[in-house]
Amino acid sequence: MLVGLVLYGIAIAAIVRGAVGAAPWDVLSQGLMRVTGLSFGTLTVLISGLVLLCWIPLRQAPRFGTIANSLLVGPAADVGFLLTPADLPLWARILVFTGGLLLLAVATGLYLSPQFGPGPRDGLMTGLHRRLGLPIWLARTLVEGTVLAIGWMLGGNVGVGTAIFALAVGPLCGWTIPRFAMAEPRARTTTPLER
Repeated sequence: MLVGLVLYGIAIAAIVRGAVGAAPWDVLSQGLMRVTGLSFGTLTVLISGLVLLCWIPLRQAPRFGTIANSLLVGPAADVGFLLTPADLPLWARILVFTGGLLLLAVATGLYLSPQFGPGPRDGLMTGLHRRLGLPIWLARTLVEGTVLAIGWMLGGNVGVGTAIFALAVGPLCGWTIPRFAMAEPRARTTTPLER
């Protein structure tokens, strides 16, 4: 799980460095960077904390994985920005974006497989579904559409990459998550000699 969360942050940085459009929550972090001057990673942690406060009226309880996600992804993204060069030519930015998207799908499979709890943003969607009866797709669309609009108005990077992310992340994670799924422990059977 911890390796997955660190890789997730690095993947986010690569997607953002691609500068062809970012995921909705990352567009919000970019926009807030322009307004506050805080680092992307710091804002990611702060936004995670605010999202967790939204869990209270939804009666969602964070688990270990939720807290780890809140605290690790942001700093890992800041490290990712140090590892990924800026001001690359377009062809290189497309490669960086694509690599980041693929790495994000692998990281998602890694951090979800131990089943230690959803990230703050995913838990918000499931909480809205459970408490208000909204379909998951509608809860996700409403929340991510709102943060995308706010981030864009604040100067976050919305582009073709945003649409590609929206269309590709589900199928990619749908492929990686089962590959990292932890096998259910089997009940041990005894042999006649052990009886």
